[in-house]
Amino acid sequence: MVDPATSSSTPGAAPSGRSSLRERTRAAMRAEVSEVAFRLFAERGFDNTTVEQIAAAAGLSRTTFFRYFGTKEELVLGRVGEFGREIADALAARPAGERPWEALRRAFDVIAEPRPGETGAPMDIIRLLSDACALMTRQWEKTQGWQSMLVPEISRRLGGPDPATDMRAGALVAAAISCLDAATDAWTAGGGVVSLADLTDQAMGVLQEPGDVPG
Repeated sequence: MVDPATSSSTPGAAPSGRSSLRERTRAAMRAEVSEVAFRLFAERGFDNTTVEQIAAAAGLSRTTFFRYFGTKEELVLGRVGEFGREIADALAARPAGERPWEALRRAFDVIAEPRPGETGAPMDIIRLLSDACALMTRQWEKTQGWQSMLVPEISRRLGGPDPATDMRAGALVAAAISCLDAATDAWTAGGGVVSLADLTDQAMGVLQEPGDVPG
């Protein structure tokens, strides 16, 4: 594999062109290393997979690995952050007249619905997080960070004047994320016998329809 981190830029290219190419090359390399890493995690477990093993399998040196990822944990937690953006996009795409709580539930299908054969799929990440205690606290921080992505859309659906001060939207999103956390905990504890989608329905069903918030 050619290491793009050590390859030279194309002579005569415009600065903006070099930057764009560099960013695309970096993104492609990160995706390739992530795919290798998640395959090794699935085979050996997170704790039993070293940075050296990931780098070697990806055809990189240990030093080059750290040019793309600060830590081994970043491989997993970066994917958790991506899920937040995917949920936010799914939420924005829900029908305009849909109740906020139902819109949040359906947006969570990004996490709750299986993605067979996909490297770094949500189910794989959940299993990794449950097996690696070192990731749990930082994973919680990442999922809490989803709130800032979801609150503006829920506030818009509620007719809130300012998402930054709309406590109704903040409370709804925080409650929904807590329900999803409870569902993933139950899914892990139960060995995946009951689908995560069903468990998420059950968890969010406990709160019924808190989307009926007074204006």
